[in-house]
Amino acid sequence: MNLISSTDALRKACENLAKSEYIAIDTEFMRESTYWPELCLIQAAGGDEEVVIDPLAEGIDLSPFWDLLKNESILKVLHAPRQDMEIFVQRLDTVPAPIFDTQTAAMALGLGDQIAYDALVREFLDIHIDKGSRFTDWSRRPLSDKQLSYALSDVTHLRDLFPQLMARLEKQGRTAWAEAEMQAFYDAGLYDTKPEDAWRRLKLRKMKPSWLAALKTAAHWREAEARERNTPRNRIMKDEALYAIAQSGPTSEDGLAQIRGVPKGFERSRAGKSLIEALKTAMSDPKAHAPEVEKRKPLPAGIGPTVELLKVLLRHVSEARGVSPRMIATVSDLEQIAAWDEPDVQALKGWRREVFGEEALKLKRGETALLIENGEVVTRPV
Repeated sequence: MNLISSTDALRKACENLAKSEYIAIDTEFMRESTYWPELCLIQAAGGDEEVVIDPLAEGIDLSPFWDLLKNESILKVLHAPRQDMEIFVQRLDTVPAPIFDTQTAAMALGLGDQIAYDALVREFLDIHIDKGSRFTDWSRRPLSDKQLSYALSDVTHLRDLFPQLMARLEKQGRTAWAEAEMQAFYDAGLYDTKPEDAWRRLKLRKMKPSWLAALKTAAHWREAEARERNTPRNRIMKDEALYAIAQSGPTSEDGLAQIRGVPKGFERSRAGKSLIEALKTAMSDPKAHAPEVEKRKPLPAGIGPTVELLKVLLRHVSEARGVSPRMIATVSDLEQIAAWDEPDVQALKGWRREVFGEEALKLKRGETALLIENGEVVTRPV
């Protein structure tokens, strides 16, 4: 098997792929030692066209493939596409559309919260994938025929199972459910952490303005450094060191040198000095530099048993409907339903309200009871 390594060959392949109503897409990349993913392979299949593209080939122009992604008349089918989409958005500066995630569709069919690609292939095609090439260094050349065949199978199987997956969704009336869930993939912000928003990736352990201001500043500095140096953020500084900085808010070399997790001598480096200067500014007026954190209304005491009953109801409904419980409601949703009359949660909107939300409210109001009949949980009106 040959890689497509020239622009002319790529253009011809993309012209053929563009004739299909949908194309299956996957990528292979490396990012163990980089901030930005290094795109190593692109696989695509549509109709009778099956291609493996070499983005690392000398002189190749990927514009024909990027144009294919931007073609809104072609459905792009991927499995768990978040990391693939990160690569595409970085290069296109827009989210390819329309897209279809087979993992989300499988959730709507009750096949698990995050079913793996090989399990999905077994479910629909009864094919067992040889995963021997799974941990290939895709940046190395040449790649063997076995490695290329493995990479290509990721999209050929995806192309073949997609119609069966759609048929099952339509038969069970779940197509709209799956498509509604996939709307989240169109948020471009999902794929690029801006330095000013890097603090959102971290758990907020305190709400004190000085703590928040120091954490936001340190997280902003680390993200900017990681992007500029194309180095994984945890190689710049680990999360625990950021928390320690938030706790003490150092504004001098001596102060930074005493932080656990900060390398010896770092405070005297260019990066260390830039962090200290940023912290000085933030600590001069913590309230002005602290992020605005939405404070959720405290949950009332004594709702624990109600939440547990709602969990039982959720499990009952998800099994009866054949849909992943995670797709219907989160634990936070259940807590909000237990605490308030009409909370603004996804479980009380659209199809989720129809299949679970209304029953959950009835259970909370005492209008529905959970019983065990013949060893199974059932609901009965009170």
